Amino acid sequence: MPDRPTQPPPNPFDDDRPPDPHTPLRVVVADDNPVVRAGLTALLSDREDITVVAEAADGREAYEAAIHHRPDVILLDVRMPGVDGISALPHLVPIAPVVMLTYSGESRIVEEALRRGAGGYLVHGEFTVEELALAVRDIGRGRAHLTPTAATAVLAQLRTSATAHNDVASSPPFFTSSPKQLSHLQSAVGQSRREFRLSAREAEIMDLIASGMNNQQIAATCFISEKTVKNHINRIFAKLHSTSRAEAAAKWLGATATPHRGLG
Repeated sequence: MPDRPTQPPPNPFDDDRPPDPHTPLRVVVADDNPVVRAGLTALLSDREDITVVAEAADGREAYEAAIHHRPDVILLDVRMPGVDGISALPHLVPIAPVVMLTYSGESRIVEEALRRGAGGYLVHGEFTVEELALAVRDIGRGRAHLTPTAATAVLAQLRTSATAHNDVASSPPFFTSSPKQLSHLQSAVGQSRREFRLSAREAEIMDLIASGMNNQQIAATCFISEKTVKNHINRIFAKLHSTSRAEAAAKWLGATATPHRGLG
């Protein structure tokens, strides 16, 4: 694969300006299956605000198409012959936001794709045509977008790989990878839920806070806005009589130590 440009165009993820509503989002579709490529192109091109400017059969072709067309969004398959999607990601993300569109929902692949800069991860069979178009618009505006399997994989990976911290004064608590310890924590969480009378959504968000997620990650996982996340957190803090994330998570997980100020 050729070296990426020394001065890539500005990344839309770093630009808070709203896109021009009169200019269609320009999309490159990369998938080794010609039937899938044609189908995605037909579905997206039917939208007035989206246009597919190029198709590609592997990561190298996707890179060349991106250099030539300077798209707003790149739809990228994971497994392709030659240069696969994961290998191509570091070369593509400086050019345009990338959303993975694949049949693979394996947690390690989802994690690696996001680590390498993908702005979204969609698993085939988990979205409608309208949801696909919405995902393209979201990615084009710098908003993360994950389908349920991908979101679940991210949360599972966080819970599995994170180490439980007994000293919440030094860092926020995380879920442990030990099944026995996790069982104890889940029991404590159940007691906390009853004690603090959190709603199902508030309990879900509190679980994500305790796993170490920030507001943006929680919003992407729950498919809600960051403003809605903040509103839920304000209500959670009130119910848990807490002023920081660390303090709330400590109470939620049944910890007894008092977090230091400044961890929230």
